[in-house]
Amino acid sequence: MPATPDAPETERTAPEGQVSDAVRGNWVDTRAPEALRPYLRLSRADRPIGTWLLLLPCWWGLLLAMLHTGRAGWADLWIALSCGIGAFLMRGAGCTWNDITDREIDGRVARTRSRPIPSGAVSVRQALAWMALQALTACAILLTYRSAAILLGVLALLPVAVYPFAKRFTWWPQVFLGIAFNWGALLAWTAHAWALDWPAIVLYLSGIAWTLFYDTIYAHQDTEDDALIGVKSTARLFGKESPRWLRRFAALTVIGMAIAVWGATAEASAAARAVALLGPLAIGAHMVWQLRRFAPEDSGVLLRLFRANRDAGLLPVLIFAVALLM
Repeated sequence: MPATPDAPETERTAPEGQVSDAVRGNWVDTRAPEALRPYLRLSRADRPIGTWLLLLPCWWGLLLAMLHTGRAGWADLWIALSCGIGAFLMRGAGCTWNDITDREIDGRVARTRSRPIPSGAVSVRQALAWMALQALTACAILLTYRSAAILLGVLALLPVAVYPFAKRFTWWPQVFLGIAFNWGALLAWTAHAWALDWPAIVLYLSGIAWTLFYDTIYAHQDTEDDALIGVKSTARLFGKESPRWLRRFAALTVIGMAIAVWGATAEASAAARAVALLGPLAIGAHMVWQLRRFAPEDSGVLLRLFRANRDAGLLPVLIFAVALLM
């Protein structure tokens, strides 16, 4: 996706095996069984922001689908909960796959050389087995949904598989990340509504713009190392023009979400529609706050802004939930 904006601990005080950009005092490094720690680090359980960023579009899609259909039931509680479990598992499986494919690159980048595979804490064979375990468990959860949602869940594996290679052939790997990370908006909508409607597709595109925003910020941490080893990213592509592009992505996020809300609430009450439209305004305001603090040369600020997108994405969730009560 989850994380407090603490800087990573120094190597002098960090627990053995801790990844350099992990959250200080996280549960993996302090409470998880030692034998499991390398695998949980491989899944980024020590850096839960990615799970949040994968989960939040699911909740957007579910809540807007509920506003769209005008119904809510116990099945929706399971969809919300299973999306959380599935996001944790599939984010873990995706990160494991990413680290398997990037093991040579990660060993040459200062921020990533402490990860379990390049550091030698986990072998490639062990990582493959761990990835399979996570993916199969997530598949078991997916099978509790209706057939249309199951099909969407299976299709989601394609962008997950392709993403780690994107930075090798395009300057826009963040687009591929957005395609994968926002798939839950389509899946959760379909799990509730039993069909995929156009507001869900627009919401999905809005989420991709949001991913371009936060992951471009994140990628600025590695621009020097990426340039040395030839890895592409939007941060390298935009360079000093990044603030202008970030403003564009923020605008697309807000406009797309507003259109999705307008379409989803066509049959809702005027009060529910008015409240729901505050969701895109709220996430937009948070993105403006981030833009004012954007400092491309300060990795600490970049990491804090990236992590702050959990709160940015939670704002529409809370507002959509309130709209359901109207």
